[in-house]
Amino acid sequence: MKVLIAGAGRLGRQVAQVMAAAHNQVTVVDRDDGRVAALRGQLPVRLETGDACEPSVLERAGAHTADLVIATTGEDEDNLVICLLAKRQFAVDRVVARVNDTENAWLFDQSWGVDAAVPAAMPLVSLIEEATGATDTVALLRLSKAGVNVIETTITTRSRAAGSALSDVAVPPGTVVAAVLRDGAPVAPAPELVLAAGDELLVVSHAATEDEVHAAFQ
Repeated sequence: MKVLIAGAGRLGRQVAQVMAAAHNQVTVVDRDDGRVAALRGQLPVRLETGDACEPSVLERAGAHTADLVIATTGEDEDNLVICLLAKRQFAVDRVVARVNDTENAWLFDQSWGVDAAVPAAMPLVSLIEEATGATDTVALLRLSKAGVNVIETTITTRSRAAGSALSDVAVPPGTVVAAVLRDGAPVAPAPELVLAAGDELLVVSHAATEDEVHAAFQ
């Protein structure tokens, strides 16, 4: 599946990491040159710089062939414009948007090209569920096309893995840590990486359950 994500903030990066881990072709576009430059080599995605509210930028980012567009910017006005362009001008099959201000939620409907709107307060997996149409999970994202489970877990001060190197954590067989997000930025999941409270882990597994993964880290 070809996925275009507008907005390379914390949520946009998390969504991109999950979608890329599921072997989708992911493109992320953001107007901030510095933000895009900082992500190069950190995410297995294509990166584009530009304002996604402009049709030419969306076209350059591949909106004309995208199966899914996800608007995750911090501005509701921008997300609405992006969704409208994606649906009306580029005929994208599925368009999903983040709602930053709950008072604006009523605007996020099909009249603006929005197929699914997700409040900012909802967790990452809820946004992915809406984007992929998954309905069989609440905290565990099952991506059938990829044949893998992508599980999100967060290290807290009480987690057994806090202060431990990643290589010292006994994860279930067939399970790998695909990414570590620290202070909103991706960190390479090297074996020697010492986990700290606040780290968000995206774990990919062919067999382990959510409970088994959480048990390993929590």
